[in-house]
Amino acid sequence: MRKTLIPTLLAVITAAGLAACASGGGPAPSASPTGTTSASASPSASSPGSGTPSADTETTATAPSPSAAAPTAGPGQGNAELAIMVTSAEGGKATNYTLVCQNGVPAAESQHPTAAAGCAALKANAALLSPAPRPTDKVCTQQYGGPEEATVTGSVDGKAVEAKFSLRDGCEIAQWKAAKDILGSTGGAV
Repeated sequence: MRKTLIPTLLAVITAAGLAACASGGGPAPSASPTGTTSASASPSASSPGSGTPSADTETTATAPSPSAAAPTAGPGQGNAELAIMVTSAEGGKATNYTLVCQNGVPAAESQHPTAAAGCAALKANAALLSPAPRPTDKVCTQQYGGPEEATVTGSVDGKAVEAKFSLRDGCEIAQWKAAKDILGSTGGAV
C-alpha cells in the first residue's frame, strides 16, 4: 500500500504546486459560460473596512518602458550656449562644436552639424543634458557601443550643465541616443 500511496501523494503535491505556479499563486481561474477565464478574488482578499487589498491579493503594474532611462522633464525655453566635444577613439582627435539656441532656433554663431535638430531637442526636453545619476542597483546590458565619448558644457535655459556621454554599456548607449541630436554624432554601434 505504501508503494502506491507515496507516488500518488507526490503526484497530487506536484499538480497542486504547478497549478499554484501557473495561476500566479492566486485563486484558480474559473471558466465562464462564454468560454473565457477569469480570476475571482474572494471577499476576504481585502482588509475589513479598509478597501485595500491584503498581501495575498495579486496586483498588476505596468513595467516602465525601456525609454524610461531617457530624461522626461518636458519642454524648456530652448535657450542654450553649449560647447560640445566628441572623441571618436581613446586618445583620438576631438571634434568640437558650439551650439547656441534662442527659443529653440539655432543662432548664427552655432558651429554644429545638426544645429536645428539639436535646438529642437533641447526645447522639447530641457533635461536631456541633466540625466539623473544611475542608481547603484540598476542593471545595464553589457554591450559595447564603441569608443566614442562626448562632453557637453555650458548652459540650458539659464542653468549650468556639464554632462559626459559614452557607449560603454546599454544604459550609457540609451543616454547617448536620447541626446544624439545635441551631440551631433551617432557614435559607434548606435
